[in-house]
Amino acid sequence: MRLLIIEDNKDLASSMKAGLEQVGFCADLSYTGEGGEELAFVNSYDAILLDLNLPDKDGIDILKFLRSEHIETPVIIITARDEIEERALGLDLGADDYLTKPFQLLELRARVQAVIRRFYGRTNPLIEIGPLTIHPTSRKAKWRDAEIPLSAKEFDILEYIAARHPSVVSSEEIVEHIYDENFDPLSAVLRVHLSKLRKKLTAVAGYDILINTRGKGYSLWIGE
Repeated sequence: MRLLIIEDNKDLASSMKAGLEQVGFCADLSYTGEGGEELAFVNSYDAILLDLNLPDKDGIDILKFLRSEHIETPVIIITARDEIEERALGLDLGADDYLTKPFQLLELRARVQAVIRRFYGRTNPLIEIGPLTIHPTSRKAKWRDAEIPLSAKEFDILEYIAARHPSVVSSEEIVEHIYDENFDPLSAVLRVHLSKLRKKLTAVAGYDILINTRGKGYSLWIGE
């Protein structure tokens, strides 16, 4: 899943990015409000981590802009401001959660996973589609009781397609949600990962469950 971190403290932003990438997220950084607002407007993210105290633009104004433009990406406000009025204002304007500095990475990860889960309409932290179970926290996938041996990116692809089930997900959407802004869209890496993932799923399920609808994208078909 792809995140946007809008935070002017470069050390904190880098620490957040590194910590979240260690647990499977990819993240883009902006140290200014204007830059972060532009990234949020042109890219598709699974969650935005938004500081309020930015050097050029207040985070509340950024939140107002995003919601006025009908950008529904979950937003977690992350700030040193701990006044009740600030929390209430942020939530009233469409923020999905509020985390006060200082915080632990474990809590940040849990809150990010929770807002993404709610955004995709799930209450269960596990993604269960018939015999297929995906554990986002432990980053493991199982077919019944058999663990599917996936690389990090193969898991990311499967998790995103499963989170969108039963929708068909285009290659462009997969790229937007599992790679950061440095990814080369002309690269064949995604096709390679999809091919390997498909073979591994077929091996454990006994039939092809990763369906490629030509001209549209990918989806899971589980007939049991």
